Amino acid sequence: MVHSIAWWPTVLALGIACFTDIRSRRIPNALVVPFALSGLIVNCGLQGPAGLWSSLGGIFLAALVCGVFCYLRGMGMGDLKLCAAIGAWIGPQQLAFALVMTFIAGAAIGIVWALCTGSLARSLGSTGDLLSSFGKNGIRPHDTIVLQNPSSLKIPYAPAIALGTLFSFFAF
Repeated sequence: MVHSIAWWPTVLALGIACFTDIRSRRIPNALVVPFALSGLIVNCGLQGPAGLWSSLGGIFLAALVCGVFCYLRGMGMGDLKLCAAIGAWIGPQQLAFALVMTFIAGAAIGIVWALCTGSLARSLGSTGDLLSSFGKNGIRPHDTIVLQNPSSLKIPYAPAIALGTLFSFFAF
C-alpha cells in the first residue's frame, strides 16, 4: 500500500529536482527536506514502527552508498539528499534496486552526453586516470577529477536518479 502512495509524491519531487538540477545544477533543501519528512511520517503512520525503521533504513542506505561518491567529490550533496529522501519513502530494499538502476542510467546519460558534446575520448581518459589514481593512492578524491574543478566534465544527476527510481516502482 505504501508503494502506491509513494508514487505521486516521488514523481512530483523528482520532476522538480530534475528541473532545478538541469537549470541551476542544484537540488534545493526546500524540496528534499519536506519530501524526506513526509516519507517518514507517511510510512510511520501507515506501518507504525516498521514503517519508521523502513524509512530510516532507506535514508541510511542512501547516505552510505551516495556518501562514498560525495566523499570522492563525484556527486553533490543535493543528489545524496534527494536519494535519502527517496529512501524515506520507498525503504532500503526498493532503494537498493533504484540505486543500481540510477548508476546504470547515469552511465548511459553520461555516454550520450559525452557523444553529443564531443568529449567521449576525454571522458574515457579521465575515467582511466581516476581508476589509475585509485590503484596508486587508494580510494580518495582525485586532484582534478572532482565536481569543484571548473574544467571537469559534469552532468546533472537528478535525471539519472529519477529514471532509476521510477524504474524501481515497476520492478517492485
